Amino acid sequence: MRKSAIVLLAAGIATAPALANDTTAELATGGLIFVRNDNVEMRAEDLMISAKEISVRYRFFNTSDKNVTVLVAFPLPEISIDEPDQNIAVPTEDPVNFLAFTTTVNGQPVKTEVEQRVTAAGIDRTQLLRTLGIPLAPHLQSTSDALDRLPKDKWDELIRIGIAEIDEYDIGKGPEKHLAARWSLRTTFYWEQTFAAKAETVIEHRYRPSVGESVQTELGSPAATKESWYEEYKQKYCMDRDFLAALMRARLPGRSQAGAPYSEQRIEYVLRTGANWSGPIKEFRLVVDKGDAESLVSFCGERVRRLSPTQFEVKLTDYTPEGDLSVLILKKLPAAGR
Repeated sequence: MRKSAIVLLAAGIATAPALANDTTAELATGGLIFVRNDNVEMRAEDLMISAKEISVRYRFFNTSDKNVTVLVAFPLPEISIDEPDQNIAVPTEDPVNFLAFTTTVNGQPVKTEVEQRVTAAGIDRTQLLRTLGIPLAPHLQSTSDALDRLPKDKWDELIRIGIAEIDEYDIGKGPEKHLAARWSLRTTFYWEQTFAAKAETVIEHRYRPSVGESVQTELGSPAATKESWYEEYKQKYCMDRDFLAALMRARLPGRSQAGAPYSEQRIEYVLRTGANWSGPIKEFRLVVDKGDAESLVSFCGERVRRLSPTQFEVKLTDYTPEGDLSVLILKKLPAAGR
């Protein structure tokens, strides 16, 4: 690993250099957002990232002699379906809490409120869908089924206002027309949090990340370095010489023209969302777990230290997040014949 500036994401959905059928796109997730209060400082943040779970532990201190109550929110990534065959990585089938988000304050579970909003062509259509009895999650099969059950005059209305479109495909019985969702869903969990005067408050939360995947990476193939996405990958994940050399060694025994024998897992974490406290984070710790000792991992960080065969650590003091974090995990594919 090498020292590098953290790369900013241009959009909430990242793409990978692979065929659509072989790839799911990751959604950028992050931490809690706090309404700014100059009396509340963040003393420490411990962030752990893996393909199975993201967990964050915050230690806050209220420097004033009065209790401070502020709004705390956790925005889930926006889910937007724009075209047929669009594959996005959503870890659960829950139509509301699709990241399985949980949180505690000083060790006690927090009861959160939730708000969901649907937009299409820039207009809020939440109430329209609720009136029609349509689930708000555009990616679920139950939503597609509910759309198909609508009378044809409602099909025409939803198509006219840009909230749906006709999808036609053949499943072996001849061409069929279906009404397909084409809206965006925003989901936010929130609650009011009181920080006791002159005291520390510990807030912890965890959830399952949206993990983009490709069946096999194109990294390591002879043609990869000439592709337009290659330099973007190098910068985004800070792929250094050791990482690229490991890919080359893995490919050479078979001398295949394909990429190295690894599948891809991609995680996007929004570091900047929670920078609403008084001053920088006094102690920041990041641990990235690649999950398996045979896997490869690459991400941008300063003074990265290996903790174990699978875990890597970054420690920073007086840290103010200015960018987002992209993590690339390459999982070894089983050898042919196994």
